[in-house]
Amino acid sequence: MSYSTADPLRSVTLDDVRGARKMLAGVARVTAMEGSRHLSQLVRAPVHLKCENLQRTGSFKLRGAYVRIAGLLPEERAAGVVAASAGNHAQGVALASALLGVRATVFMPIGAPLPKISATRDYGAEVRLHGQVVDETLAAAQEYAAATGAVFIHPFDHPDVIAGQGTVGLEILDQCPELRTLVVGVGGGGLAAGIAVAVKELRPDVRIVGVQAEGAAAYPPSLSAGRPVSIAAPATMADGIKVGRPGEVPFRIVADLVDEVRTVGEDELSAALLLCLERAKLVVEPAGASPVAALLARPREFEGPVVAVLSGGNVDPLLMQRILRHGMVAQGRYLAVRLRLTDRPGALASLLGALSAADANVVDVSHVRTDSRLGLTEAEVELHLETKGPEHCAEVGRALGEAGYTVID
Repeated sequence: MSYSTADPLRSVTLDDVRGARKMLAGVARVTAMEGSRHLSQLVRAPVHLKCENLQRTGSFKLRGAYVRIAGLLPEERAAGVVAASAGNHAQGVALASALLGVRATVFMPIGAPLPKISATRDYGAEVRLHGQVVDETLAAAQEYAAATGAVFIHPFDHPDVIAGQGTVGLEILDQCPELRTLVVGVGGGGLAAGIAVAVKELRPDVRIVGVQAEGAAAYPPSLSAGRPVSIAAPATMADGIKVGRPGEVPFRIVADLVDEVRTVGEDELSAALLLCLERAKLVVEPAGASPVAALLARPREFEGPVVAVLSGGNVDPLLMQRILRHGMVAQGRYLAVRLRLTDRPGALASLLGALSAADANVVDVSHVRTDSRLGLTEAEVELHLETKGPEHCAEVGRALGEAGYTVID
């Protein structure tokens, strides 16, 4: 299967996906399908998690990258390949190139997480850091391709890439033949398009729901316009689906075959990531958790059995720490309060006693006694507390009020 000299905007068929599956045999893992008791209880139907976060390189991207590079002509392989990515696509291209003996150059933003840069290099690619945002990095990679003859490997806007990603859909049908609803995160649309081609041809009755982050939702306006349109400055913690404009090829497929594209907020993404970690014992990046976020937001709107695709698990540890705290705040399990009290011996101990009586666990205390905002006999205290949910947060607030403390914010 090779389309490198054919129309790059051609459509993708079930035969293409089946051919990609044969090509990926022994290369990409058939990833696990795990049931989720907690989500099943919320949805009131069986919910399964397709664990592409456990794929080689930590995401589904290896599938499409390998199929695209394997389909190059000998002279194209000899020229090498180039890609631009902040993480998952970079690692997929790097490993696929190494397996196929093709030289790979990957451009990454200057601020890309160090673990992702290191992993891309470890897979054998030459990494070049350029630009502060992905658009600048993408332009640099395309300039490099024009100057050197290297083949640019697009992360989602090519039939071979879409066919490779579609193999996830074939595996899902094998693992959950009774499937009724499939939920998948959407960035540029390559994964959703590939899955839709595979699933809708074999099971047209299955409902496919795409999920985008509210701050980077280019598909809803594009679907309304009937063509890909750009959104200004996409912003979300889910960098794996932070794409400002749908790809031409996947857009046509998504418009034809995906039943609905809905959006989720940052709080919902954080809560979903936290749930995957605590309940399923799975490390999932925010983009990979977006289908779970959609299920948490409106659980009764999905007919089961449901499969949610966890598309990736590459998350920087520092970002993970911030996201988990964000998720705990969203669930009422982490509370930050700031208040003033009289600066006298024992005042802080009395405050901590009141919190102990309210069964709030103090994680951190900042005690300021000298500041231009404070009166001569005042001190300011900021506390970070572990709590047990929204009701407990309210109880802690009432306990502080009854003890004579006024919370500033």
